[in-house]
Amino acid sequence: MPGGSAGELAATMTGFARTLRAAGVAADHERTGNLLEALAHLDVTDPGEVYWAGRLTLCATPDDLPRYDRCFAAYFGGLRAARTRTAVTSVTRHLAGHDGDGGESGDDDGTAAPATASRIEVLRHRDVAGLTEAERAEVHRMLALLKGVRARRRSRRFERAHRGRLDRRRTVRDALRKGEVAVLRHRRHTTRPRTVVMFVDVSGSMAPYAETLLRFAHALVRSEPRATRVYSVGTRLTPVTAELRHRDPGTALDEVSRTIPDWSGGTRLGEELREFLARYSARGAIVLIASDGWERGDPELLGTQMARLARQAHRVIWVNPHKGYEDYRPLTGGMRAALPYLDDLVAGHSLAAFERLSERLAHA
Repeated sequence: MPGGSAGELAATMTGFARTLRAAGVAADHERTGNLLEALAHLDVTDPGEVYWAGRLTLCATPDDLPRYDRCFAAYFGGLRAARTRTAVTSVTRHLAGHDGDGGESGDDDGTAAPATASRIEVLRHRDVAGLTEAERAEVHRMLALLKGVRARRRSRRFERAHRGRLDRRRTVRDALRKGEVAVLRHRRHTTRPRTVVMFVDVSGSMAPYAETLLRFAHALVRSEPRATRVYSVGTRLTPVTAELRHRDPGTALDEVSRTIPDWSGGTRLGEELREFLARYSARGAIVLIASDGWERGDPELLGTQMARLARQAHRVIWVNPHKGYEDYRPLTGGMRAALPYLDDLVAGHSLAAFERLSERLAHA
């Protein structure tokens, strides 16, 4: 559990709150501040006290509880916290404004508990290409917890409302039944999640990142199956949405690996976008292109197809793993051709980058 200085504790628990927000828990900044204030009166090396402090301060509704439990187990390395009356009473007393008597935890010899949370916080910002298999598996486990919430758009359907557009049909029907117009009925447009169309580059230069990107795509598909479409791009365009609908990420990735015929080849994104636009549509969608921009085809063709795509899409976001480095410059032919038609160029090299991308989709 978290230990060390107050700064390290704040960084660890802020990262935990960020993970909860990505999973759909209402762990806003005010609630996070309440958690840190409560932990100042508790033994932060005790998993039970940290668990209940977070549960009582960060969760807002009963629906948050199972998500909180999953995130707590993943973030703190699978630790399970027993329900202790002392922990719950201490946190409750503090939230009620009473001074606790257990605020001092004594000397910390550094061996009370493993620094699992700190290690995960470090992993959040590390490039997945440099991780060990065990570290990459941990990052993938955290990716599976992402709640792929995205912005909503107005649909053509209507629903009943107290205010808004007059619903003439319901108003007249009520008047015929009652003999007079007693109440004016109203209606409004319903909303639905905005569609996300994601292209994942599986060429040789993207090999260190392709699996992680597909894991992120799996989280998006699982969150909104009807509003997410995923394609692999390399030397050919391959739809993989159906394979990613499997509940288990590992099984879904196995199915995807058997479906994609052009792993670790080249990239002809211009030709594949032309094929996509001839067969499908991205009208009103958020388009994610996950690629490093090493285009083997004609960059002019890529620019032409990007212009067509930008006219259709609500927003075009290019996810480049190398964008996470300060000295990165979009100098490859593919990136230079695509750049004028992008709404955003974002990093895609770490868990933290994917968390920020998930938040961007929720407000796009």
